[in-house]
Amino acid sequence: MLLQEQPQLASVLGLPVHLLNSYSDWLLDRVQQQQGVHVVTLNAEMAMQAEQNPALATVIRNAELVIPDGAGVALYLKLRGVPVQRCPGIELAEALLKKASTLSPPCSVFFYGAKPEVIEAAAAAWQKRLPGLKIVGMQHGYISAQEQLQLRQRLSALQPQIILVGLGVPRQELWIAEHRHLCPQASWIGVGGSFDIWAGTKTRAPGWLRNNNLEWVYRLYQEPWRWRRMLALPKFAWRSLISWNH
Repeated sequence: MLLQEQPQLASVLGLPVHLLNSYSDWLLDRVQQQQGVHVVTLNAEMAMQAEQNPALATVIRNAELVIPDGAGVALYLKLRGVPVQRCPGIELAEALLKKASTLSPPCSVFFYGAKPEVIEAAAAAWQKRLPGLKIVGMQHGYISAQEQLQLRQRLSALQPQIILVGLGVPRQELWIAEHRHLCPQASWIGVGGSFDIWAGTKTRAPGWLRNNNLEWVYRLYQEPWRWRRMLALPKFAWRSLISWNH
């Protein structure tokens, strides 16, 4: 199968964003062609972190696919006349898993991150939802240095084709960049708190909030401890408007 389209490149505060009609189709093509990919789900909070964290900025710039995950990133591009449709990372991961489960043979998948009971519940939920999904392994995110070594050995031996990593930003991005050589043909995606949602321990914002770019309000309601990190949002908005006027 030939790659259906080549991504167009845009820029948000000096960081790349790739524009595609169907991110999941493009990514599935890469999986089938065994072409390794690091997928970064860029939002306003991550963009502001990258300004203070050169290592994170480098990882984002080196990623093969950077998607416009956040409403702020999509708005930044729209203000500059760039036609873009927001692509939440959780929705990309879900679309990819659905398509991967229908292939013959199905793609192999590995889950890494979250609490022990969460990762197990998330895997069980997906297996029930998609009986054809081939989950070859999982590992919670609270492990020792010795267990990290064992995880690296497992990944190297299993060679899963899709690896979802939910360690939070920027830890998951840095971890993927450091370890993707273990499975060079895999698609690695940082999925943040998606495992909690799939496990049912947390819920996504209602559709009307998501459609009005207010998903962050619901997330703050669920996780009030995030308020300091949410301060990045008005900073990003200010930077967006300042650079737009210039």
